[in-house]
Amino acid sequence: MKRAFLSKRAAPVGSESMDSAQAVAVFAALAQPWRLETFRLLVRYLPYGLAAGDVARLIALPHNTLSAHLAVLEQAGLVRSRREGRSIIFAAVKERALRLASFLAEDCCRPSDLRGPDASEVFPVKREISKSDKIYNVLIVCTGNSARSILAEAILNREGAGRFRAYSAGSHPTARPHPLALTLLTDLGYDVAGLRSKSWNEFAGPDTPAMDFILTVCDAAAGEACPYWPGHPLVAHWGIPDPVAVQGTHAEERAALMEAYRRLSGRITSFVNLDIERLDLATLKCKLGEIGGMEGATELALERKAA
Repeated sequence: MKRAFLSKRAAPVGSESMDSAQAVAVFAALAQPWRLETFRLLVRYLPYGLAAGDVARLIALPHNTLSAHLAVLEQAGLVRSRREGRSIIFAAVKERALRLASFLAEDCCRPSDLRGPDASEVFPVKREISKSDKIYNVLIVCTGNSARSILAEAILNREGAGRFRAYSAGSHPTARPHPLALTLLTDLGYDVAGLRSKSWNEFAGPDTPAMDFILTVCDAAAGEACPYWPGHPLVAHWGIPDPVAVQGTHAEERAALMEAYRRLSGRITSFVNLDIERLDLATLKCKLGEIGGMEGATELALERKAA
């Protein structure tokens, strides 16, 4: 009876199913605390993944140790890697873990019970750390309010829904958001109807929502004299290279926007997972600074090249 059970295949999730030997390999890869934590972290950064250096920084592991763990996860099919410039980006393979869940629950659940409409119930984008009735207002600022701050506003309003309310503005706003930025967001499933370029003066008056956080995403805006912000919000700088400055083919310009989106998404995911209610002001400001230092580091790529 035991042998018969082990030889059964799970109900399909996607186009493939998992047998017992594959399940054992996945369990073996995850049966180590740092590898499990690494995989869970990368799940939160789906679909674009995270640079190796940022993984090491977020879970506080030395790069050579992380390299060994990532190799095990990649061999088990739980992680994929790709090169972007000099960096190696790692992304979780959600389908692999969903097939494992289907294998485990084959005799009690239908595959649709595991997946839900889009598998989001099985692998949520972010963890819930604490419950609070407070909604934090966040203003994302850059010079033109046409691309980076618009992307960040859209990402934060989706990732932080129910806990954060994001706005964006510019010190010298353009007439409208960059068309390629709006196209990218539309392609990624965002509602862009309410996105517009606007001056940061709209948020400096007494009748505007009091901000809890001000995030600057371009160096020029960070260096300018800001308006007086009611409520004394925490201010942090998360500089991102201007994707609109890239002049080239349509594909090259879109790639620059995708890179900006990926980096902003990584930082915002870290932000929404902060346990803000339990952090003192100094620690919170330090954490915001650390998030702003996430640069898509190349250390692991260089280590692999040297090896």
